[in-house]
Amino acid sequence: MGTDGAARGRRARLSASRDFDAVYRKGRSFSDRNLVVYVFPCERGESGPRLGVSVSRKVGGAVERNRIKRVLREQFAAHRDLVPDSTDVVVIARRGLVEFLDEHGGAAVGERLAALLERGARAMADPAVPA
Repeated sequence: MGTDGAARGRRARLSASRDFDAVYRKGRSFSDRNLVVYVFPCERGESGPRLGVSVSRKVGGAVERNRIKRVLREQFAAHRDLVPDSTDVVVIARRGLVEFLDEHGGAAVGERLAALLERGARAMADPAVPA
């Protein structure tokens, strides 16, 4: 990834605490055994979706947490077309994700993330869809 890609990647991230708080308060959540995904449509124009990643110390040490964040960002980039533009997404890693990643690999994490993103996109399109 060149400098343009890196800059675009950083702009496409949630970093401010107030942005995370808004997604938690106003967004809808979808989860499975290893991930929780919050989606929130925002009114910031037609830029692509932004991603925030939260990995608690309970998940593992610094090396494991950074690895999980990297895998989640890569998998989100691969599946970002599932999420409408102008959407903020926060992904929270749960405790067993390190073991799941070791056992099944990044592609399996991507499949789980994609399924949750699809549920979120359907819910945004039709508010009657249950969480």
